[in-house]
Amino acid sequence: MIKKLFSYNADINKNAYMNWRTNQHEPIQNMNVIAEGYFQSAILLAEQCLTNNDDKKADAIIFPILFATNHAIELYEKSICWSLNILLGYNSKFKENHDIRGNWLTIKNKIIEFGFGYGREKDEFEKMIVCLEAYIDEISTNIMDDDINKAFFNIDFSRYPLNNRNEYHFYLKTYDNVVVDIENFVKLAENISNCLERLADYYYELVVESWQKE
Repeated sequence: MIKKLFSYNADINKNAYMNWRTNQHEPIQNMNVIAEGYFQSAILLAEQCLTNNDDKKADAIIFPILFATNHAIELYEKSICWSLNILLGYNSKFKENHDIRGNWLTIKNKIIEFGFGYGREKDEFEKMIVCLEAYIDEISTNIMDDDINKAFFNIDFSRYPLNNRNEYHFYLKTYDNVVVDIENFVKLAENISNCLERLADYYYELVVESWQKE
């Protein structure tokens, strides 16, 4: 008989508890928890490739690595947007799309309207987002170099070989090698993860404080 997926192991360290860090009464914080998980999974996979890539596993694993990274960014963006909308008194949560570049630009405007991230210092905020913006712009340029503002049309480049118009993604349109430096990726991902986690935690803490005052 096949053991059920959602079941206990006698060794507590061999169990994953899906609702220990999440809470049905904290939807914004739940998004932060899941985003952290996607970032950690991407970094762990990349580090495994750095430890031993003799079998060239990175050539296949890079796709889930990049998907997890982009999805983590999307989750953090939606969390931050949701918190800022509450703090700014807007009756909305976040945009229902996968446009990580467009969503970031929207969030950045909201941050400017409300205050500058962790510590509210503009210079610190600008330094903190350098890697994030460089990554988003590079991804967007590669997947839609003719119009960077429409990059969200091809954001599934790491999930499928074709877009929804049955066109090859950028890495299949060329005979030249399209390469990701895994070591550099880990540095970028750690930086971006720390940046978004700080922003998400900062604004959510302010939301919780505002609720406590009511």
